Amino acid sequence: MDIASLIGFIGAVGAIIASMVMGGGVAPFIDTQSIFIVFGGTFFAVMYANPLPVFLGSFGAMAKAFMPPVKKLDETVEKMVELAGMARKDGMMALEGQPVPDKFFEKGMQLLVDGADEQKLVKQLNSEIASMKSRHEANQNVIQGWVDVAPAMGMIGTLIGLVLMLGNMGDPKSIGPAMAVALLTTLYGAFVANVLFAPIKSKLEYYTAYEVVYRQIIMEGLRGIARSESPRNIQDNMAAALPPKLQSKFDVAA
Repeated sequence: MDIASLIGFIGAVGAIIASMVMGGGVAPFIDTQSIFIVFGGTFFAVMYANPLPVFLGSFGAMAKAFMPPVKKLDETVEKMVELAGMARKDGMMALEGQPVPDKFFEKGMQLLVDGADEQKLVKQLNSEIASMKSRHEANQNVIQGWVDVAPAMGMIGTLIGLVLMLGNMGDPKSIGPAMAVALLTTLYGAFVANVLFAPIKSKLEYYTAYEVVYRQIIMEGLRGIARSESPRNIQDNMAAALPPKLQSKFDVAA
């Protein structure tokens, strides 16, 4: 669980609701017509702009902003050093069947077991990284669609409300509800874009960058094993990509 995402989301929504309550209550800010225009209109417009499998898959990706599958980089280095020692002592076949944290690591290790040289290993793993980035970008583009379309739907709702208001100026009772639609759709559009989806996209971009670093560290370690480097050299090469705090852990261990 990403505590920052959870606290940030609850805090942002809570601050908005609290300001409504202090202003007299939440009820005046709830309008079914405005909700239908902004949430319904944005939902279908974003669906319209993306292939259906990508659109539906983006909702699962959004959950990773709150529950990301983040791997620990220092533990990855330690595992790679352990495997490097086994490969140097007993050969590449000793790596077969060894438990590893994820499928990317497993695939790279299997390539070594199958006799792939360093060039083939790097080419295959770089292809895997590029494919992962492409998938993530597709999901993030869907989320960006929500950020872009929601305010536009809010503006459309505002124009609808103004048309209704101007068309019924002779009936004072109709002016209030029409004005509410005009203003609340703008509010809802800003809320959807800036409170719900823009932070999610930013957090997913961060985790994509983190995953790329993680996979590059794995690739660097596997390249060292393919070159039959010593476990110490492999550790040093992998640790160079870690944050300073994690690097110091291996400096002490050395």
